[in-house]
Amino acid sequence: MKNYFLALILLATSVCVHANSTQGGQFKNLGPLQVHYIAFPSTFIQPTIAKAYGLERSNYKGIINISVLANKKGNPALKANLTGEARNLLGSKQTLEFKEVIDGDAIYYLAQVDYRNEEVYRFKININQGNTYQVLNFQQKFYVD
Repeated sequence: MKNYFLALILLATSVCVHANSTQGGQFKNLGPLQVHYIAFPSTFIQPTIAKAYGLERSNYKGIINISVLANKKGNPALKANLTGEARNLLGSKQTLEFKEVIDGDAIYYLAQVDYRNEEVYRFKININQGNTYQVLNFQQKFYVD
C-alpha cells in the first residue's frame, strides 16, 4: 500500500505540472540537504490511501509532502525533524504538523493545510537533521475541485 502512495504522489506531481507549470514536484539544495517538496489537493488521493495515512480528504484541504535527502552522490533519504507554518496573503497562519512515513528506503513527511479556492499560501518549513538546520520557503496556490 505504501508503494502505491508513493506512486500516487508521483502521479499528483505529473497532474500538477500539466495543470500549472509553477506547480508540481520541486526541490531545493539547502546546504548538505536536497529537499523535495510538493503541495496538492487531498482529493488527488484515494479514500483508502488517505485512511491508511491518517489524512483527511476534502475539497478544502491540501497535503504537503517533504522528502529530505543527502546532497551527495546516491542521495540517501534522511530522517529529520520538521516544523512549519503556512500563511495566506492576508497573514492568517496555520501551524503544520508533520507525520513521518517510512517506505523501504524512502522517508517522507506529510502535513495538511486548510484552504479556499484560489488561496495562495507561503510555506516556511524548518528542517533539523543532525547538526544541520535549514529553512525551506515556497509558495503554492490551491484550487477547489
